[in-house]
Amino acid sequence: MRCYLAVDIGASGGRHILGWVQAGRIALQEVYRFPNTQVRRDGRDCWDTQALFAHLVAGLKACREAGKTPDSMGVDTWGVDYVLLDAEGRLIGDAVAYRDARTQGADALAEAVLPFEALYARTGIQKLPFNTVYQLLAHRRDHPEQLAQASRFLMMPDYLHYLLTGVPCNEYTNATTTALVSARHRDWDRELLAALRLPAAIFGPLRRPGETLGGLAPGVRDAVGFDCRVVLPATHDTGAAFLAVPAKDDRAVYLSSGTWSLLGAPRPAPIATPQSQAAGFTNEGGYGGTYRFLKNIMGLWMLQSIRREISGEAYVSGAQPDAPAAGHACTFADLQRAARAAADFPSLVDVDDPAFLAPPNMAEAVRRHCLRTGQPVPQDMGQLAQCVYASLARAYRDTIRQLSALTGVRYTAVHIVGGGSQDAYLNELTARAAGLPVYAGPTEGTALGNLVAQMIAAGEYRDLGAARAAVRQSFTVKEVLP
Repeated sequence: MRCYLAVDIGASGGRHILGWVQAGRIALQEVYRFPNTQVRRDGRDCWDTQALFAHLVAGLKACREAGKTPDSMGVDTWGVDYVLLDAEGRLIGDAVAYRDARTQGADALAEAVLPFEALYARTGIQKLPFNTVYQLLAHRRDHPEQLAQASRFLMMPDYLHYLLTGVPCNEYTNATTTALVSARHRDWDRELLAALRLPAAIFGPLRRPGETLGGLAPGVRDAVGFDCRVVLPATHDTGAAFLAVPAKDDRAVYLSSGTWSLLGAPRPAPIATPQSQAAGFTNEGGYGGTYRFLKNIMGLWMLQSIRREISGEAYVSGAQPDAPAAGHACTFADLQRAARAAADFPSLVDVDDPAFLAPPNMAEAVRRHCLRTGQPVPQDMGQLAQCVYASLARAYRDTIRQLSALTGVRYTAVHIVGGGSQDAYLNELTARAAGLPVYAGPTEGTALGNLVAQMIAAGEYRDLGAARAAVRQSFTVKEVLP
């Protein structure tokens, strides 16, 4: 029986998940899980690429030890972050993380060359302070010698694939998050690169999901004890997650729910109008020549941060009648229970306020927002969690309304995939706010989408429609009515 390996890496951790087809259904097995933590280097928050690759290899060894060596494998990660390689293929500098403050003011460097309206019209990408275009301009400002030395530019999954195979390549779906790819032509915008004075030679040809890079490099093959094909999935995790949505028609809203909430729908062509720009929508490249027309919403990052603060005893302000006992690690279940108990707490925040991107203390950032907007200030864990939960549901509702107005489609359901689909309370609030049924699951949406791309490439399924039908048959999807 052939099996396939998805390595799915997010901002806080990664998993190696094996998948295979048995009697028409897709089966999954997690064989390895690892943390992904940022490190401080030269005053910057960076990704530990050496640790990530060491975990990648350790997970491959775990596959062999489990008695299942994959026929193919692929890696997906978040977008926007990158590395530079020199002519010998060696890393130049560090892989600076998107939440680092280096991009402050970098948008002004871009807009000195062309207004954001013109950039959006070319690339269709929502303005976010950490977009790769701004990272690169900050990189050129701070370390021009590194860009001058660079021979190749690789996004994070591209770099991990390079370490696996020795083959450098730029995969399309992740490349589109740079805001340097033409939405219309689906290739690097060479005129834009020239206008921004970025070295065009470092940006390689774009390759599509489903293409094979090759086998494992000799050193990797010797270390793990087997060889397998490396097949490109949609290497941007949202692109992978969208493949796993078991929607039956084109009137479903897709929500990939995790650290970020990515809410939108696949489209056959980009929508890069002044109206979509003003609404904050983006056009990321998708599988099979489609576009992911969606909006980035802050997502579970806020709740994750509050949970960590409570667990680390950083939550010290005010009485905490609903807080876990001292020494108890706060869980998402704790947050849900506390929020339900405080369901009548009325305050709401704008979850996309930049103040919530990387605050020193998320709970205090929420309190300051409520104080500034003249609302009751949350005093305990339940009120904090309720405020964030209700604010997320409102953001989803508003985004669905904007999506419908921009596409002209009357949406009839919300499909939630990813880890956030397990949050029953958020699903209930979303169904109620949007007035639409919510279908939650599968949980392993990103890894499953990664596997789906490999399975289609291997001929297990004839096309994406057949693969999605198998997803519906293989996994439990919970319905939540408004």
